[in-house]
Amino acid sequence: MILESVLHWVAGGLFTAAAVFALIRIVRGPSILDRMIASDVLLTTLILVVGAEMVVNGHTRTVPLMLVLAGVAIFATVAVARYVSKQDRSSTPTDQSRTGEGS
Repeated sequence: MILESVLHWVAGGLFTAAAVFALIRIVRGPSILDRMIASDVLLTTLILVVGAEMVVNGHTRTVPLMLVLAGVAIFATVAVARYVSKQDRSSTPTDQSRTGEGS
C-alpha cells in the first residue's frame, strides 16, 4: 500500500513536470513549430494522465475522452504544418533567372 502510494506521487510529479515544461515552451516559443510541438507534448501528457487514472481506478469510461484528445492533437498538428508550409512557399522569393523560367 505504501509503495503504491509512492508510485502514484512519483507518476503525478513526473506528469506535472512534463506539463509545466510544455507550458513554458508554449509561452516562450520562439517559433510556431516549437509551440506546436509543446502543445502536442501537453496533449500527450494529458492523455497519459487520463490513462493512468483509468488504470488506478479500474475503469474504461474515459476512453472516448482519450480518443478526442488524440484527434485534436493530430488535426491541430496537420493544420499548423499546412499553415507553415504555405507561409514558407509565399515568403520564399522565386528567382526566375536561376530556374530558366524567365525570358
